[in-house]
Amino acid sequence: MPTPSITISSEFSGSVVARGAADDLSVMLLKHAGFQQIQDWHGRRHRLPTTMPVADQVAIASHAADMLRAARYDVDLAPSLDKARTSPPTNPLEPYAAGAALLQITDEIRSTENGEGLRRAVDQLLHPEHGALERIREALEAVGEHINDLDDEAYRLADRFGFAADFVVSAQSELVDSEDDLRRVGGPSRSEAESATRSSNPSASRSAALAVSPVVAKADVAAVAFGNDVAEPRPSARPSHLSGPRR
Repeated sequence: MPTPSITISSEFSGSVVARGAADDLSVMLLKHAGFQQIQDWHGRRHRLPTTMPVADQVAIASHAADMLRAARYDVDLAPSLDKARTSPPTNPLEPYAAGAALLQITDEIRSTENGEGLRRAVDQLLHPEHGALERIREALEAVGEHINDLDDEAYRLADRFGFAADFVVSAQSELVDSEDDLRRVGGPSRSEAESATRSSNPSASRSAALAVSPVVAKADVAAVAFGNDVAEPRPSARPSHLSGPRR
């Protein structure tokens, strides 16, 4: 007896259709998987509605194909409906947990909105005991030491890892005591802060204005020239003009 053949494909309309064998067993298996049987002028067939999410269509079609093949049907399943082929690729970072954690720190740094938030995110890198740089330094030193334990003649390679650990120490030294500066990132500049202080103290602002006034500057020059005891000028007495006979 020839092997019954069933084709499961996706139509242009978006529905998934199973055609071919129409015996009771195949009909039962397709219904059990989730297909609906329809009968029209195209003949009898089984389909999945176009409104069904693509992921569900793929899951049902693949399940139906597995059951039909187990029952010794020859199933032609469209590649786009084969769950084994359409499954998402494995996460490339899955074997690299440390790298994934550093990526999360990088994303957190980029999403900070002020200097204090930036400081907290960077602390995950620079903390002297638990920061990422310290862990990297320790790991590099451990690699160099273990290379020496495994192979005495591989000292050159061990030294390279030791040098790399020293570079990390240099980076830590360069960035030490940066917390206060990070807090001020994005805040008002020093000139803006001084301007705000002057505006909040009117007398200080008036003194600053007088200090640069040309009138005050001239008065200072006069004081230097004539001494500090110069009396204030008084209006001069003018003779009175009395009316009298003209000669």
